[in-house]
Amino acid sequence: MSTKIGIIGAGGMANFHIPGFRSAGATVAAIADPNLKAAKAAAEKHQIEKVYDDPAKLLKEAGVDAVSVITPNKFHKPLVIQALQAGRHVFCEKPPALNAAEMAAMQAQAEKSGKTLMFNFNNRARPESFAMMEYIRQGAAGRINSAQALWIRRTGIPGFGGWFTNKELSGGGPVIDLLHMIDLALHFMQFPKPRCVLAQTFNDFISDKTFKGPWGIPDAANGVTNVETACHGFIRFETGQVLFIRNSWAEMNKREEVSVTFQGTKAGGMVQRLFGRDGLDDTAIDTCELYVQENGRPVNRQIVVEEDKSMGRLRSAANFVLALEGREPPLNHPGEALVLMQIIDALYASASSGAPVTLP
Repeated sequence: MSTKIGIIGAGGMANFHIPGFRSAGATVAAIADPNLKAAKAAAEKHQIEKVYDDPAKLLKEAGVDAVSVITPNKFHKPLVIQALQAGRHVFCEKPPALNAAEMAAMQAQAEKSGKTLMFNFNNRARPESFAMMEYIRQGAAGRINSAQALWIRRTGIPGFGGWFTNKELSGGGPVIDLLHMIDLALHFMQFPKPRCVLAQTFNDFISDKTFKGPWGIPDAANGVTNVETACHGFIRFETGQVLFIRNSWAEMNKREEVSVTFQGTKAGGMVQRLFGRDGLDDTAIDTCELYVQENGRPVNRQIVVEEDKSMGRLRSAANFVLALEGREPPLNHPGEALVLMQIIDALYASASSGAPVTLP
């Protein structure tokens, strides 16, 4: 019998969660959104039988085993905890929560409920990332001493005045929105414990609509724009490993770049996506490479994998189902999400204070 899943939130990411779940054999049985018109439209598009205007009704009436949470960031924690308390497994969009304290509460509830909690860190599910992790786990890179995580855009602000640019609703700007490469670098480095963080944020261009991206949400008249547009940061781990991060929605870059580069004791490596135009996947070029010394000479190895225009979004959702059914290990765990959110909190705290932040 297939896993039955309910969708909470009729946003754009449902277009990836739903087919991803179904590709693993799950049944998408219901969808809920306070905007009933949006829920009905999504249900019609994806042929979902049950439609609700309240997640509580879905949890009570739809008979699902698990739910997928696709809402603005502020609502992740309450909806995840509500679903866990109702005895459902949960797959939640990124970021996990607004901050580490919320993430800790979600982890505690998952442990108390005995249910699976996973997050859509879809870049771990890209073919390039799967391939690179095979090399890393086999010891080809040795110890990864340092890494650089970039998700940078030139004109990529996802709407002005809506929930993306409202810190109360989003938790922040590109640091928290574009956290994927920070997570992927930590994944490659096998999640060492962070010790010290130094960062600086910038809010240039936050009111300049010529820096709006080609996707996102409509501008909101008289809305709030109180988040950063760029951040540069440095993390030192207890192991002595280090990570440089650079995230931006709007910064004077040549193009959008999504990448993790690392330097190991045996090899270096890079997983990269370069965009011809900000935010448009059909202009992107993907690269996966290892850098080694052989016979006294530098050798660059190109790792060839299948193309994935969805950037792992379908495969990430499929992994949730496969993990629930014991057919595949989960791609992420709540403890890893907590470390990620602790780093994000420290990046913001350091930028605010102008001083390094030491983590306990």
